[in-house]
Amino acid sequence: MARYNHFVKKLALVTSVVILAACPRDIQNTEAVRQGVVDYLQQRTAETGLDVNSLVVTVSSVSFEKDVARATVAFSPKSAPGVTGMSMNYVLDRKGDKWVVKGRQVNPGGAHGAGEMPPGHPTTGTGQ
Repeated sequence: MARYNHFVKKLALVTSVVILAACPRDIQNTEAVRQGVVDYLQQRTAETGLDVNSLVVTVSSVSFEKDVARATVAFSPKSAPGVTGMSMNYVLDRKGDKWVVKGRQVNPGGAHGAGEMPPGHPTTGTGQ
């Protein structure tokens, strides 16, 4: 009987580990979105000349709809604390356990950051 109980406990533990490993990671948070934007900008450093490591990147707001995130991201220079930078609106798609930038969301008539983007920044043109 003790051997049977030991077997059942091991089986329950292994089953729990497998189930937890199979569950997708919860990435519906600002840090995961921020990392997606940073990865996107780092991949385009050669095209844009932008050194994302010299910027403070902050997700000001984000909304999630299934596998899509819409985020307003603020950028300011690390070398000039307190200086107001600019903000951009991004649309990101969920790809596994990461957010990947799909493009920049256009905000016609919006304030800072609504103008032309440097080369390498696609625009979704959704206007939402």
